[in-house]
Amino acid sequence: MRLRVFLLALCLPSLAWANPATPILRIQGSNTIGAELGPALVKAMLEDQGLKDVKIQPGEHPNEQQVLGQSPDGQWLQVEVDAHGSSTGFAALDKGEADLAAASRPIKDSELVTLEGLGDLKSPEAEQVIAIDGVAVIVPPGNPLKQLSTDQLAQVFSGQINDWQSLGAGRGPIHVYARDEQSGTWETFKELVLGPRHLNLTAQANRLESSEQLSDEVSRDPQAIGFIGLPYVRQAKALAIGDGEARAMAPTISLIATEDYPLSRRLYFYRPPERPNRWAQALVDFTQSAKGQAIVAGFGFVAQTVQAIEVQATEKMPADYRELARSAQRLSVNFRFAEGSATLDNKAQADLQRVLDYVKAHGKLDRQVTLVGFGDTKDDAARALLLSKLRAMAVRRELVKNGVVFRDILGMGAEMPVATNDLDEGRVKNRRVEVWIY
Repeated sequence: MRLRVFLLALCLPSLAWANPATPILRIQGSNTIGAELGPALVKAMLEDQGLKDVKIQPGEHPNEQQVLGQSPDGQWLQVEVDAHGSSTGFAALDKGEADLAAASRPIKDSELVTLEGLGDLKSPEAEQVIAIDGVAVIVPPGNPLKQLSTDQLAQVFSGQINDWQSLGAGRGPIHVYARDEQSGTWETFKELVLGPRHLNLTAQANRLESSEQLSDEVSRDPQAIGFIGLPYVRQAKALAIGDGEARAMAPTISLIATEDYPLSRRLYFYRPPERPNRWAQALVDFTQSAKGQAIVAGFGFVAQTVQAIEVQATEKMPADYRELARSAQRLSVNFRFAEGSATLDNKAQADLQRVLDYVKAHGKLDRQVTLVGFGDTKDDAARALLLSKLRAMAVRRELVKNGVVFRDILGMGAEMPVATNDLDEGRVKNRRVEVWIY
C-alpha cells in the first residue's frame, strides 16, 4: 500500500491536481490493510489533525485510493493509498518510495538485511502491531463441512486431497482459491500451513489479488475452498480449524484476540528509524489510540483493546484452571515471547501497558489478578511445568513495578495446547501467559 500526501495550493485549484507537490508521507503494502482499513485510519487521522472536508476517492489504478482534505491554513492534502501486497511495501522502503510499510505478516529476515540501512525494523519503535486478524478458511454457504485440521488444510491446498469425498463433504473436484504471491495473507497461510509440512500450493489454484473478489468467487463456486482475512468472509462460510492435539477453533473475536486460533496473525506498520517522518508517527500514534483501535474493530479486525472474557469451565480442563474459569474472567490478551528467548516480544511489551491501564481503571490492583503460564512438550513434564511458571513470573515482574499485587501465579506446564507441539511454530504459540481477573 502506498500513501502519498501532496500539498495543493488552495488559490490554484485547477492547477493543483496537474502539479502535485512532493509527497510528505507515502505508505505501500498490504491489501488486507489497504483495501478499507488503511484509508479509514488515514481519513480519521487527518480529521484528528484538524483537516476539514476529508474524503476518500478511487485512485488511478485498481487497489489504489486517495484521501483528500483541507488543512487549517488553507492548503490541501492529497493522500494516495496503494494496496498491492505486503512484499511491495518493503520493496518500496528499499527504493525510497515509501515512508511507512503496511504488512499482514512479519518482516522477513531477508528483508531486514536488505533494509538494515534504515535502522532496526524489529525494534519496538519501528515494528508496530496495529491489529489482530484471523486467516479464515472459507467454503460456499451450502458446504456441509464444519472443521478441518491444519494437516488436512495442507493436503487440500497442495493438491494431495483433491476431491470433496475424501473430506466427507459430497463429491467432485476441489477448486482451490488463494491470494497472489505479493499478499501477506498468502505469506501467513504458507508459513502456518504449507511451509512447516514442506508442501507447495497446487498449480491448479486460482490466484487473486483482491480479498473481496476471492471471497465472492468462493461463495459462488459450489466446489470451492479458499482463505481470506477475517473481515472479508462476506457471504462465505468460515470453518473451524484444529492444530495438532488442540481442539478445533472457529475464527471468533475472542480466540483471535488472544491469538489462540491457529491461523491468527498480526497486522503491522513498519516505520524506518533512520527515515523519520512526522506524518508517519502521527498515523502510528493515532492507530494505537482508543479512537484508532475503535476503527480497527469497526472494520472487522480485532482491536488490541483489553476486555474481560467469560470462559466456560469444562471437565477436560485441569482442576486449578477449571476453578479459575468458574470464579474469574480471562483478559483478551496473551503474553508471548520472542522466539528462542525469554524476552517479551514487541506486542507483549505494548500489552503490558494495556493490561496495566485496564487493571487500574477497574480497581483490580490489589490481589485481584492471577497469571497462568503454559509451556510445551519439548522438555520433560517437570521442566515444562517449571518453565511455564517462570514465564508467568517474567510478566509479574513487569507489572509489579507499577503497583499490581497478584492473587496467584500458576504454571500449567504443557496442558491445554493451542497449537501442535510437533513444530517449532506451534511450540512458540503454546509458550504463553494468560491474565485472569476476579
